[in-house]
Formats: sequence, structure tokens, C-alpha cells
Amino acid sequence: MSLNNATATLGIVALFALTGCGTDVPPPPVADAATAEHQAQAFIHAIKPRREGKPVIAIVARNEGTETTDLLLAHAVLQRADIADVRVVAPRTGSVSLYPALQVEVTQDLASFDQAYPGGADYVIVPAMSEPKMDATNGGAILTWLKQQSEHGARIIGICAGALVVANAGLLDRRQFTTHWYYLKELREDHASAVYVPHRRYVIDDNIATTTGISASVPTTLALIESIAGRDKAQALATEIGVNSWTPAHDSSLFGLNFSRGLSYILNKLAFWRNDQMRVDVTEGMDDIALAFTADAWSRTGHVNVQAAAPGPVKLRSGIILLPDAATDDAARLPLATDLKPMEQLDRTLCEIGSRFGDARRQWVAMELEYPGQPAC
Repeated sequence: MSLNNATATLGIVALFALTGCGTDVPPPPVADAATAEHQAQAFIHAIKPRREGKPVIAIVARNEGTETTDLLLAHAVLQRADIADVRVVAPRTGSVSLYPALQVEVTQDLASFDQAYPGGADYVIVPAMSEPKMDATNGGAILTWLKQQSEHGARIIGICAGALVVANAGLLDRRQFTTHWYYLKELREDHASAVYVPHRRYVIDDNIATTTGISASVPTTLALIESIAGRDKAQALATEIGVNSWTPAHDSSLFGLNFSRGLSYILNKLAFWRNDQMRVDVTEGMDDIALAFTADAWSRTGHVNVQAAAPGPVKLRSGIILLPDAATDDAARLPLATDLKPMEQLDRTLCEIGSRFGDARRQWVAMELEYPGQPAC
């Protein structure tokens, strides 16, 4: 990193630290389990399938950049539930670059999906994407397709900053929403008629649902499963993943930049000499969720480049094909514990990040993931 780049980074982040960036809302009222459960059941009722038969769920991806956990977790959990025909679609077949790490292969494009399902999907899940303000040259087909799917009656679910994509498709005007704390200001400025709802991990208004940051894909997907297949099915998946509750209860006031968080971010960002290469040896049938959370979290430290090492394309547990990186032989190995549930693996990963880079960096990664969990390290 040059001195000019370092200075620019310092100035930009210092500006965020001094002016604030995020929800800027007061703490929620005293937690009430009954209210949280009532809100969850209202969401579950509102998102129930509108048609008979096995639902069709499309998870749409942008080839040039789609958030790692938003895509892989939703796909993996829904596939394990085996309650719907789940499809990952993109403007083009072939590779989809995930950020901040990994790459997968998509075998169905938007046009072939429309041919296979002329009545549209029952649900469309929209992960965060790079360049959410798309036009004809950089992914505008996704925005057009989302509008068409909504007109067909699909329930659109914007995960994390996927809410920006949904909004840019014109689907959040005069609707209630939530989103990742970092992108709230942008969405409000660009879509003034949309109404922000704090302290909810997921929100639905008519046929449009949105969520807070990356880790909110867990409770939202479980709520969707409960809506389609009932409480017992959702509970079974929650137990397998390591989740105790999937209500929308959330404290939005905990997420956002203040001076101390911004200063910590500056100091870590300027430690540019720490740029480690770490590799995950990906094997056939590997757990998608644990892999996604681990690669996502380490990459978000700002000091680690996570590579997927394999002799060739690998089918993960959900059936999606992961495309390996050109991993270097001397990169430190990043093992995944096979005896841990995915959420336990995330907690362990955050603790390992804290041990390596300090608690401030661990807390920053948890904030980027908008993860309310507090692992006992």
C-alpha cells in the first residue's frame, strides 16, 4: 500500500468515525419474548406459499459478485430442509464470484429458469451483490427479472444489502424494510419513500421481505422453512445448525460506527503489512454453511486472503459446485472442525480471529456480519 493510499484510507475512515455511519437509533424497549414470538408468527403467516404444491425457490446471483454467506447459507439450509425446488440462477451460466471469498458454478440462467417456470417462482431470495445500482451493462437484467417475478406473485426476500438490489428494482417504494446497518443511509437517501423498521432481523411488507446484515440469513431462512413446512421442520434444521431461536428480535443500536470503532478500524486497516494467505482444503460433501461463515469471517479481518484448495471442482453438501482457487502451497491451512455445528464453528472462528488480531478486530468482523452472538472465547 502506498502512502497516498494509506492516507486516503485514513481520511475516509476517519470521516466515517467522526460523522457516524449506521442505524443511529436508540436501544429497543425491554426485551419481551412474547412480543418477539408474535412478530415471528406474523412474518411466518405473511410469507406462506400462495400456491398449492411444492414451492419453487430461486436464489438469484450476480456473476461478477455475490455475498458468500448470503448465497451459500440460504441454499444449503433450504436444500437440507427438502421442502422446495431450490434453484440458484444468474444472468449467465458458469462461474459466480463470491465476496469476500470463494467461487461457485451456476448451471441455470434467468432465461432458462423462465422457460422451466413460466408462472414464476414462489420465492426469490436476493443476496447482497456488488454494484447494486445495476444498468444494462452491469447486471440490469437482474432488476428487470425481479420486477417480473414480483408481478408474477413471487415473494421477494432481500438478504442483507440485497435490500439495495430490491430497492433499485423499484420494489421497496412506500414499503417497510430493514437492511445491513452500513447501507441504511444509502438506501434511505436513494429511496426516500421506503420506511425503515429498526430492531427487527427480518421485515415483510406485502410480498417484499428484507433482513438486517449477513448473519440474519439464518433466522430468516428458518422462518421461511417454518412458513412452508411447519415448526417441527424448522426446529430440526435449527438444532442441526446450532440455533436456539429464530425470532426477529434484534438490537439495531449495537451496530454502526462511532469514534472508538472507527479508530480501531483505521489502525487495523493501516496494518497493511499483515496480508496472510490462508487455504481451506475443500473436500466432496463439505458443509457449505461452516465453509461460508469461516471464509467470510477470516476474509473480513482485512488481513487474510482465503483460498479454496482442491484438485478440481468440488460438490459441496448442498449439491452446489465450488470452483477452487489457485491456492499457494505455503498458505497456512484453515481447518474446519467436523465436530462443530455451523454456528459453533462461527463462534470458534471469531475467537480465533481475536487470538490472532485482537478483540477489536474480532468485534469488527462480528459487526460486519451483524452477528449479535457473543462467543465465550
